[in-house]
Amino acid sequence: MEIYWFVDPLCPECWALEPFIRKLHIEYGRYFRLKQVLTGNLAALNLPDSKLRRWEANAARSGMSCDGALWMDYPVSSPFLASVAIKAAELQGRRAGSRFLRKLQEVLFIEKQNVSDLNVLNDCADDAGLDKAEFLNDMHSSSAAKAFQCDLKIAAEMEVDETPTLVFFNENIEEEGIKITGLYSYDIYVQIIEEMLDELPEPQQPPALEDFLKQFRFTSSKEIGVVYNWNEREVEKEMKKLLLQRKVRKIPMKFGSIWEFIDQ
Repeated sequence: MEIYWFVDPLCPECWALEPFIRKLHIEYGRYFRLKQVLTGNLAALNLPDSKLRRWEANAARSGMSCDGALWMDYPVSSPFLASVAIKAAELQGRRAGSRFLRKLQEVLFIEKQNVSDLNVLNDCADDAGLDKAEFLNDMHSSSAAKAFQCDLKIAAEMEVDETPTLVFFNENIEEEGIKITGLYSYDIYVQIIEEMLDELPEPQQPPALEDFLKQFRFTSSKEIGVVYNWNEREVEKEMKKLLLQRKVRKIPMKFGSIWEFIDQ
């Protein structure tokens, strides 16, 4: 089956969906392919105070840090550039595009950097393991911009006007997909996969915690809790062991905690 993930890279709700996307990949990734499609109302990203409060409320509710003060300190002058950068990364492969999106979200929501700055985007490409020369060349070519326009066309055709939105398709192309907009409990996404497959797929067990943390520079307590089915106390207990071994660094945030893996 195939899942279309409609994502706005600057949307806090899309960032809040990240723990569930990770868990779906780990448990049921062998049953589906994830297609990342960019969307978003770029004109709305000159955020007024009401949108700043939306960021704060989302962070408090989801446990995924996103500080609305970013828009006071580093207003994103060209959100279009961030979207084109993601499509430029995808020209090096679907996984490369996913890694780049994650890095961009980290520097935006965790480090509060301006993702309309070409130097910041270049650093994201470096951290994502991209060919930087190829990335910069694609950024300034028409290919990435056209790919972004293609994504917007797909969103319009599927009548997607909110993010995050997931659309689930099975192998029967004649059947309509199941579209779900907004944030729901993890069980809802699993239930849809079961319905689309018409079977009870067997979930894979998550990797060892240290192996999981190695995949990403930053991981939130919320993500760890979701992936391993741990409550807040259990997450703190397990992460404290790695902290004492100096394998991670704890970064207290305005909402929740972030753990940085230390590559030794």
